[in-house]
Amino acid sequence: MLDLEFSELTDVGVVRDHNEDFLGHFLPASAEEGRTHGWLFVVADGVGGHERGEVASETAVASVIDGFRSAPRGEALTASLPRIVQKANVKVYETGKAASPGGVNMATTIVACALRYDRAVIAHVGDSRCYLIRHGIAQQITRDHTVVADQVRLGILNEKEAAESEKRHLLSRSLGSDLFVNVEIGDHQVHVDDVLLLCSDGLYGSVRPADMANLVSFNPNPAVATAKLVELAKTRDGGDNISVQLIRIRDVERMGMYRGRPYKLR
Repeated sequence: MLDLEFSELTDVGVVRDHNEDFLGHFLPASAEEGRTHGWLFVVADGVGGHERGEVASETAVASVIDGFRSAPRGEALTASLPRIVQKANVKVYETGKAASPGGVNMATTIVACALRYDRAVIAHVGDSRCYLIRHGIAQQITRDHTVVADQVRLGILNEKEAAESEKRHLLSRSLGSDLFVNVEIGDHQVHVDDVLLLCSDGLYGSVRPADMANLVSFNPNPAVATAKLVELAKTRDGGDNISVQLIRIRDVERMGMYRGRPYKLR
């Protein structure tokens, strides 16, 4: 069956006085639960400038984990994860509306990675990211939901203009801003020795993908690599909260699908 090891760490950074990031995970209690549900890892970054960002991020992560735990046994991750994140969106939105007599604006980014058999399904909203590190190369497998990133995709801005834009951190989507949100989903096959890296912008804003790959490659222990990544981000900048989850794949279970049912491949 799928086998992995992981580490996670969140840090306030060197400038801010509180942490609006939140992270969490779900680990199966048995081999059977690993096949019917799987593993889940989640990072959320409360939106700066909105009220109670730390409440939004914690609410989102708790809702996603609860939804994953109670999902129907064996349901396809590509079907369950978008629904679970959308439910978390409603939870954050309603929590904000009920926070005071007039309500408050609560919002957060989220990136969630669910693993089962030999697949990693990523659901995300906002600009928290997931990277796949394979053969010493880190590839971003989510795309940022920011105004500037959308303009690059439309050909309105080039990469250089985007990097220099004062609006590069302005989100075009976030969890909790409205009652409904467009959750982006990706489905990826994973291999032995692959590493999945989930993070908030406090990491990738100062640590390049090549640096991520080098640190992970030279530090096979996920706890050591995670600590070094956070320390590097703090050394280079540290102006934002920093959150990292590292998941190293130790073994996989190759599966095929026939009429919606999984079967083991030889």
